[in-house]
Amino acid sequence: MEKPQPHIVVQDLTLAYGDSVVQRDLTFTVGRGDIFIIMGGSGCGKSTLLRGMVGLQRPARGRVLYDGVSFWDAEEVVQQRIMRNFGVLYQSGALWSSMTLAENVALPLEEYTGLSAGQISEIVSFKLSLVGLAGFEEYYPSELSGGMKKRAGLARAMALDPEVLFFDEPSAGLDPVSARMMDRLILELRNSLGATIVVVTHELASIFAIGQNSVFLDGATKTMIAGGNPRELLTSSADPRVRNFLTRGEAAAAS
Repeated sequence: MEKPQPHIVVQDLTLAYGDSVVQRDLTFTVGRGDIFIIMGGSGCGKSTLLRGMVGLQRPARGRVLYDGVSFWDAEEVVQQRIMRNFGVLYQSGALWSSMTLAENVALPLEEYTGLSAGQISEIVSFKLSLVGLAGFEEYYPSELSGGMKKRAGLARAMALDPEVLFFDEPSAGLDPVSARMMDRLILELRNSLGATIVVVTHELASIFAIGQNSVFLDGATKTMIAGGNPRELLTSSADPRVRNFLTRGEAAAAS
């Protein structure tokens, strides 16, 4: 199979809070149209890496390139243009509780486009239907289950037709059925929209179900110790830390 073209390139990245280094010397490439997994144990810096990739936290060192453009070295107007191509689903869904689902999804469209109210309403209904929430436009987040909130957050993340979708622990807090539904939805979105998808997760079922490529972050050494297709890492990695993570009593998920 032909190797995808590079979309995101991380080079020699070090992330820190003050003098406290979270992860260092990270170098990897995310191919266009890939579902790329950032994995590792709790507290290893997965979400911090995501923040560095989406423009929320400046790295202590290194570069993040989008289609060859170094995000953190670019002028603010260029950074804003790059970020317009991002959609981000946070762990909680990050919906405004005082707004209906339609109002939540409409926010980025109202802020960044000159579309009419009618056009925005059509797009909102379409995005909600893509995530299985057709007819829920007037519901408030408090009226939804955890899985529905995640899907509503995803509809908002897709509002501007982003080239890259970032997911921070999309299955966290979901029951197994809802988690599998989220995995299927991620695959369907990649296939239908052609988006590049980056997923932070430690859930083995999701890693094996959707991951095409990955990077493994180690909390003890504070750097990446493996990368590649998760299923291939399961069978070929000689590092006991990687194998231990990928066989936590759930090795059958890889078969």
